[in-house]
Amino acid sequence: QVQLVDSGGGLVQAGGSLRLSCVASGRTFSRYAMAWFRQGPGKEREIVARISWSGGRTYYADSVKGRFTISRDNAKNTVYLQMHSLKPEDTAVYYCAADPVPGLNMPGEYDYWGQGTQVTVSS
Repeated sequence: QVQLVDSGGGLVQAGGSLRLSCVASGRTFSRYAMAWFRQGPGKEREIVARISWSGGRTYYADSVKGRFTISRDNAKNTVYLQMHSLKPEDTAVYYCAADPVPGLNMPGEYDYWGQGTQVTVSS
């Protein structure tokens, strides 16, 4: 079992940066692939980025590629999403997610979720 608590959201101006954090509890955190999803107002939940057990493989949605970086520190049981050059369209609730199966992109495929943290980007 894995429990996730995500944090770090807030209000930022367009072009600014934020770093989201997700702290996991559980003794086998390092064996779980981790991902960040987001859900904007009136939109479906979509994947933003994911990272493998070791951190050696990552995936980014085209909309954030080059601006966002996902990383993990297994010693701290934490995954991060560093966001730069934020745009108003990045405004959403961001959720971290975990699953023992790597390479998953759909929210229904993930077993464990954080509570969500709000990111609002003003123009």
